Amino acid sequence: MNNNTRTIIAAVLSITILILWQIFFQKPETIDKHNKNLEINSDLKDMNLINNDFVHNKISISNKSKAGKIKFKNDMISGSINLVGAKIDNLILLDYKQTVQKNSKDVVLLSPTGTKNVYYAEFGWISNNKDIELPTNKSIWTSNKKHLNPNERITLSWKNNQGAEFLITILLDENYMFTIEQKILGLDNIKIKPYAAISRTINPDNQSQMLIHEGAIGVFDNKLEEIKFEDLDDKKLKFSDSDNGWFGFSDKYWLTAIIPEDSTTISTKFLGYRINEEQRYQTDAIINNDSDDNYNKIHFFAGAKKLKLLDYYQKKYNIKLFDRAVDFGVLYFITKPIFIALNYLHSLVENFGVAIILLTIFIKILLFPLAYKGFKGMNKLKDIQPEMTRLKKSCGDDSAKFQKSIVELYKKEKVNPLSGCLPILLQMPIFFALYKVLYVTLEMRHAKFYLWIKDLSAADPTNIFTFFGLIPWNTPSFFHIGVLPIIMALTLYFQQMLNPQPADPTQAKVMKFLPVIFLFMFASFPSGLVLYWSCSNILSIAQQVLIKRITK
Repeated sequence: MNNNTRTIIAAVLSITILILWQIFFQKPETIDKHNKNLEINSDLKDMNLINNDFVHNKISISNKSKAGKIKFKNDMISGSINLVGAKIDNLILLDYKQTVQKNSKDVVLLSPTGTKNVYYAEFGWISNNKDIELPTNKSIWTSNKKHLNPNERITLSWKNNQGAEFLITILLDENYMFTIEQKILGLDNIKIKPYAAISRTINPDNQSQMLIHEGAIGVFDNKLEEIKFEDLDDKKLKFSDSDNGWFGFSDKYWLTAIIPEDSTTISTKFLGYRINEEQRYQTDAIINNDSDDNYNKIHFFAGAKKLKLLDYYQKKYNIKLFDRAVDFGVLYFITKPIFIALNYLHSLVENFGVAIILLTIFIKILLFPLAYKGFKGMNKLKDIQPEMTRLKKSCGDDSAKFQKSIVELYKKEKVNPLSGCLPILLQMPIFFALYKVLYVTLEMRHAKFYLWIKDLSAADPTNIFTFFGLIPWNTPSFFHIGVLPIIMALTLYFQQMLNPQPADPTQAKVMKFLPVIFLFMFASFPSGLVLYWSCSNILSIAQQVLIKRITK
């Protein structure tokens, strides 16, 4: 078995293991299943919870104009709080564009009811006591300020007909975190439970991707739970937590999350359903704290999944596993360190493409002792290639005799045919971890390299079949072959020329097509990953030449 064969086997096995793991071992357990006629939130709907507007009680235009909105803005986000229902339902990410094109619009994260992609958070109270009037999502609140500035507070208030006053105080920091304080005045000795909720629709054209989690997310009793959107359709999943958990919705790069304060117990639900041909999803939680003064404090995160910022909030507010909102996958213990290393190199050179090249060099230096042994064994294997060819001819069709002769030859020449396998096996987890880093981390989104590479997280935009844009032809995606994959295939070809050829002529012909197979396979991969693989091939060629000179 030669080095190329082992490479293919290692790649196929690694891909198969990762795919099977994600398909069969990362699906959530359905705690409570319902049929398609599920009545949403039936256990809480009578307690004035959240979904009134989802059950055909739309907010009127007159109410919207009468109540108005409270605008907020810092260096990272801008948006508004709707005084109808006290919802945070408009939020724009100022640092991120929708595409790499010039004049591209900012990313919109939260949108109010009545827009194409409804997405908002709201906070309120519930009670089994029918005699107490509570605010609903149609209630009109008043504010003590017209604008919410960073690190300042505004207070929303609403009074019921019984003289009780409900207060929601909101503070926004300099990034993406809101602090929400809920308090009731004038209801002594009556316990009313606060709730928090996030509701959204998704575009039906948005299909969940196999290698990344998009959907509901939460940490309950120190365990990360991830539920894809399609796994929530017409279902209701229940969780509880009493140890600094959190819950929300995760997209590839963006996150909304509700984070209760310490020493509170939450009873959380995730559910999905259809209303008027729209697919909607919701997560909500009743918060059970030990306070006797009808006071509650939670945090609401709405923004980009910047790992450094998530780590900062995780430490500041003691949020369990908050960094796991970034989907580093099953190779988390490798993927996160690789990202941290890349980010550090980027801070030095200010270019993620150059950082990838430097990381590749570092990995090659780290694995050089193993590579030396492997290449030394491969060169020995190449030296005995003529003898292996002679044995093949002399044994003819007797494969058993041929295999026995080959084993005796290996023993005689002290050759280990698997000597080059370990460096390859060690590189495969690094390869897949880097793939995850390029694919899921926000820092790699729209990261430029040089020349035509404007986004290292996307495939090479050039195409040889259109003569790199000279011919206006929309080729099938399979025939979209860029410059970088071609460079990768060429380097793989030259690397293959330095390896010993298989004794089996059929196998040798198959190996010759390996660069072509990899060319089409890598064409759709993130260009940063292709850059890594190309640099790795070039360095492997240099290593082989160097080791050849050393061993002579």
